[in-house]
Amino acid sequence: MLDNDAPEQREKHLDVSLIDNIATIKNKLGDSDDIIVKKFKCMQNWPAATIYIDGLVDSQLLHNSILQSLQLKLETGIHDSSDYYDRIEYIQQNTLATNTDTFCTFKELYDHLLSGHVILLLDNETKGLWIDVSGLKERSVGEPQSHTVVRGPMEGFTENLRTNTALIRRRIRDPRLWIESRKIGNVTHTSVAFLYIKGIADEGIIDDLRKRLDQIEIDGILESGYIEELIQDKIKTPFPTVYNTERPDTIAAGLLEGRIAIVVDGTPFVLLIPALFVQFFQSPEDYYQRADISTLVRLLRYLSFFIALLAPAMYIAISTFHLEMLPTNLIISIAAQREGVPFPAFIEAILMEITYEILREAGVRIPRTIGQAVSIVGTLVIGQAAVAAGVVSAAMVIIVSITAISSYVIPENGLSIAIRMLRFCMMFLAASFGLFGIWIGLMAILFHLTTLKSFGVPYMSPFGPYIAPDIKDSIFRIPWKRMKTLPLYNPNMDKLGGRGSKRLKVGRSSRRRRT
Repeated sequence: MLDNDAPEQREKHLDVSLIDNIATIKNKLGDSDDIIVKKFKCMQNWPAATIYIDGLVDSQLLHNSILQSLQLKLETGIHDSSDYYDRIEYIQQNTLATNTDTFCTFKELYDHLLSGHVILLLDNETKGLWIDVSGLKERSVGEPQSHTVVRGPMEGFTENLRTNTALIRRRIRDPRLWIESRKIGNVTHTSVAFLYIKGIADEGIIDDLRKRLDQIEIDGILESGYIEELIQDKIKTPFPTVYNTERPDTIAAGLLEGRIAIVVDGTPFVLLIPALFVQFFQSPEDYYQRADISTLVRLLRYLSFFIALLAPAMYIAISTFHLEMLPTNLIISIAAQREGVPFPAFIEAILMEITYEILREAGVRIPRTIGQAVSIVGTLVIGQAAVAAGVVSAAMVIIVSITAISSYVIPENGLSIAIRMLRFCMMFLAASFGLFGIWIGLMAILFHLTTLKSFGVPYMSPFGPYIAPDIKDSIFRIPWKRMKTLPLYNPNMDKLGGRGSKRLKVGRSSRRRRT
């Protein structure tokens, strides 16, 4: 951690001398080139100065509206500083028609100045005024890149916190949608806001989140991943216990279920807590299509999960220990393919998986202009060249390919990464103990999953503990008419209809998703 100024220095009040205040500010900020100080006569009589950071404010609005208004002399008979008991208050009430407020300390001054506000100081005043004329160029709302759908809204979050909260309020027009904000990071002072629907979200989880956010001690927060890692229940797990998304509709649906959204300034990825294991298999598109189609697609995702996790391990186990399980013709075909391969199945699979992971990572990092060339090289290396050289068998190329494709079926990238990590462990167990090793690995993963919690909520709910009413939106997606209650882990469920409620209005009007 960086050393901070002493509390008495941080809370130091403004000086009565305008020149001394400007000198203190310049000295604190190293007389940086982007700190703009403009001295002028406010109301044609009061010595004043505006201070702002070039690039963070709308210069045209500042000069054409704010400064022009401040330099005009109002026809009110005020000619001297003694004619009005509080000049700052007078300016705020009579000349500025924008978001403003007063401050008294240098700490408040630096917070507002570095947030893109214009600072107005007057001579012989120990109080200043900040004016919101922010003009930082930002990315407009566009289609989300990581969570795409065929049917559904095509707008995603941006890097601006207020734009993101507005996108959520646009979907939930209810006064019970509350927003609380924090400044986290001793150096960056990043704005972090969390949203919840009062009366639906669990108050215990809200209090727990407040405590975890207030306990964060770090120099900087540059992305929501910092917050995700610092507030999660258990660190030593490959599985994500905090959900993240770029889609406002997904966050709105989670809020309607009683979850809490965490928005971090500077990133389009918004966090959602608590998160359950089944939630990572759900896509927003599941709720925009018919229930039968969505159920079929969701079952396909669960199948892809097991293929991505177990396909190489199953091949290693069967080809090494359990050949008698295969038909005779298939045994002969595999044996013929492996005749010239110098490595055992385990080493062969490891080489192919590592090669694929290298190509996958390269595809993410390389410039787009040469991405196609790398794809061609990767195809030749993994496909034709590797088989023709006798390094790997054709069957192994097929296994690795179907494994890679299956991993992309998982909607959330965090769970896909966990599968990639565990796949190597399953391959090692399969090479050591065959199918028995795979069974050991699966049991270990299952036991680990049952110990996880996300803000006190069991990660494997509604399977462990088993909650029968919530199964309706886990593996299957039943029609909307039968979705009538909140998830039963939410203690506020009784306030919205209760266990087994027949209040169809709650489920239908809010279009609430169940996990």
